[in-house]
Amino acid sequence: MYPFSNLLLLTDSYKVSHYKQYPPKTETVYSYFESRGGEFAETVFFGLQYLLVEYLEGCVVTQEKIDEAQRILGDHFSESSFFNRTGWEYIANQCSGRLPIRIKAVPEGTVLPTSNVLMTIENTDPTCYWLTNYLETLLVQTWYPCTVATQSRSMKQSIAHYLTKTGGEENLRFKLHDFGFRGVSSVETAAIGGASHLVNFNGTDNLAGIVLAQRYYGAQMPGFSIPAAEHSTLTSWGREHELDAYRNMLEQFPSGLVAVVSDSYDLMHACRALWGRELKSMILDRKGTLVVRPDSGDPPTILCEVLAILGDAFGVSVNSQGYKVLDPHIRIIQGDGIDRAMLNKILEAITVAGWSADNLAFGSGGGLLQKLHRDTSKYAFKCSSARVNGSERDVFKQPVTDQGKKSKAGRLRLVKRDGQYLTLRESDASQETDYLEEVFRNGEVIRRQSWNDICERSKLSSERYTSQ
Repeated sequence: MYPFSNLLLLTDSYKVSHYKQYPPKTETVYSYFESRGGEFAETVFFGLQYLLVEYLEGCVVTQEKIDEAQRILGDHFSESSFFNRTGWEYIANQCSGRLPIRIKAVPEGTVLPTSNVLMTIENTDPTCYWLTNYLETLLVQTWYPCTVATQSRSMKQSIAHYLTKTGGEENLRFKLHDFGFRGVSSVETAAIGGASHLVNFNGTDNLAGIVLAQRYYGAQMPGFSIPAAEHSTLTSWGREHELDAYRNMLEQFPSGLVAVVSDSYDLMHACRALWGRELKSMILDRKGTLVVRPDSGDPPTILCEVLAILGDAFGVSVNSQGYKVLDPHIRIIQGDGIDRAMLNKILEAITVAGWSADNLAFGSGGGLLQKLHRDTSKYAFKCSSARVNGSERDVFKQPVTDQGKKSKAGRLRLVKRDGQYLTLRESDASQETDYLEEVFRNGEVIRRQSWNDICERSKLSSERYTSQ
């Protein structure tokens, strides 16, 4: 049996013995998940449905999996008695292998301020009080799609700001392309991160992200790409035939968008002499756009120089905001070194130089999907309430050494006051609408989020306005 299909082993080792550590007669453990702050003021909630469908739905506890866990954990620990075989066999036999838990969550794609509850989880069978936090390890991995979706949306905000300032937002959803498949740690990471980016943008070369969005969220075709060259397809022609390699790209793809990396030898020579002179007429006669891709050097400096060269070669117009725009047959994509910081440096540099952001698109790999971690947005999963011997009690931590790690207490509700999300104790908001929806109960996903609804919730306010 493939180990990662066994839910009993998808936890931290120390949680295996926790069933022995709760107070006697514990009946319910209630926990919550939140972003406590970090680099972003808000969070895009996304990715829980994938984890629920892939790992928690259906009969996930079987005798075979219990036996495997007993064998592995018996060797892993000094005593086999640390493993809660009785508890897991109760789930296998009395619950038909389905997890007796209840999960509530904010609808995916929702954008809300940090320090708000994003999901809650509690056991529905008092015999399984220990199960809630046993699942923490897996459920906390929601931090990754949330962080990618949040970072992707933040980058979209930056691009939208400069587009509005220098040229409009008509192609906003195609301005940041996912180049990250090869730069992440696993195929699953590529799929989860790629889908998270597609919540905000439609440009991607990450096929794994498309597949996940389709299989787990019912997306039709959430991402698109274009023919594009890499160094091997050009340099295999030999340096003396660089012009022929470029001409071949235009001949093989005589219409539509085509991207060609152009720094294999001398980027400025390629832009000035090859694209801008030798192949100029072919480019202007095409029914489409050539996208030149610089791939080395200091991006703000290089892009300003490339814009100037292509502007001299192909001509420019000045838009209503007073910024220069290249002939529509030629554009640029910067796919090297793009993260949030570099994106803003580039956009500011070309704006100062008098160029519209309409001239550029961006590709990002590791800076989009990999240059982040759980503490980027300080995600945490904490128990806030427990019922012991029929009595509900608050559960929280409040370390004197770090007040930022103080956790919430009591059962929680996510409400809106004056249009703003706010997390309150359930007892203090009993008459207000709870924006946490029940999404999972006793082994079944009972509320599935649609891809279109998720993307709609994550839109920038300016996107909603322009689409009306």
